[in-house]
Amino acid sequence: MTDCFVATFYQFAPLDDHVDLRDRIEARCQMLGIRGIILLATEGINATVSGTRDSVLELLDFLKSDPRLAELTWKESSSPGHPFRKLRVRLKKEIVTMGVPGVDPARLVGTYVAPKDWNALLADPDVILVDTRNDYEVEIGTFHNAVNPNIRTFRELPTWCETNIDAGKKPKVAMFCTGGIRCEKSTAYLKESGVEEVYHLEGGILKYLEEIPAEDSLWEGQCFVFDERVSVGQDLEVGDYELCRGCRRPLSEADTQSEHYVRGVSCHRCDDETNPEQKAGFAERQRQMDLLQSAE
Repeated sequence: MTDCFVATFYQFAPLDDHVDLRDRIEARCQMLGIRGIILLATEGINATVSGTRDSVLELLDFLKSDPRLAELTWKESSSPGHPFRKLRVRLKKEIVTMGVPGVDPARLVGTYVAPKDWNALLADPDVILVDTRNDYEVEIGTFHNAVNPNIRTFRELPTWCETNIDAGKKPKVAMFCTGGIRCEKSTAYLKESGVEEVYHLEGGILKYLEEIPAEDSLWEGQCFVFDERVSVGQDLEVGDYELCRGCRRPLSEADTQSEHYVRGVSCHRCDDETNPEQKAGFAERQRQMDLLQSAE
């Protein structure tokens, strides 16, 4: 199986014509044979795509030809085969949903910290290190001594911040997420709330795992990714988790031994969250996926 080139990228930029832009981007992706997820909103673009190296780089050149996206950067990795089954170009209210009006990373954001400087920042005992990802992501890996807000969705993070971070105490806060985009919003939110000293990991966990040698890494475990790879580790090597199709959470090999695990249908976390009709639908979806895979 030929490896696919995977690019993850985002940029906050005013895209008032994002509806028309969707059609142009979708047409270019189809022409190039690219799969993945591309989200567009008036505030910018957020995407992970896969294809041949040449086709993905051609797409990126196409996007960068728009002056508003000229500074677009991306993180590269590889996958054995396409990590996506199809292409989805979607219009959204936000490219990462926080649900707080007025938060604009293009105007105000925390201080970027390059991966090579991240360890030094974390060595400061006064730094409050916050993992801004969802609970199931934190469960399989995080930075040493990071605070886990135990949130199920990113929408819950502002409430957690209100309760746990007091701007009046002048805290020094460092935040991180998978690729950096959630921290754009979360650090902007903290700055808007009056927290003066806010940092975030530039390029996110993915860039850190790509650039920092294993012997120097403060990362523990694996990093959840939102595609068929499920997780990646040091040097962005594909991890050993699989995805529960019922709830979209990662499963370890031990998790698949649970009596509640049914491939493509349920796991120990979601077995009691779906009814028999939903489970039947999931089972049929898995059957169709297996048929499609066997035909390829």
